[in-house]
Amino acid sequence: MSNPARTPEPPYYAVIFTSTRTEGDDEGYGSMSDKMIEMAAQQPGFLGVESARDADGLGITVSYWESEEAIANWRKNAEHRIAQAQGRGKWYEEFVTRVARVERTNRFTRTR
Repeated sequence: MSNPARTPEPPYYAVIFTSTRTEGDDEGYGSMSDKMIEMAAQQPGFLGVESARDADGLGITVSYWESEEAIANWRKNAEHRIAQAQGRGKWYEEFVTRVARVERTNRFTRTR
């Protein structure tokens, strides 16, 4: 995920998940994270995702969705709920989820 997500013209929605990881062993975090991104990409209404994490464990993942209904359906997904429970139990010290409606965008791409 080294490039910004290619999203359609607004409006659409962004789910901003900001988290602080626990210290120590990943205990499957990386593989679960990859699986959740793959699964989200298959959900109706999914538009894209961007993610970054710093050396101290603070991470921000932004997923983009067509509608609030699409977000709600992903939130209720059974495997996603299992991952959420594991996150609370062993991977995260703290997290916050924010949902925002994207009203406008501006993209720059350097031509070579």
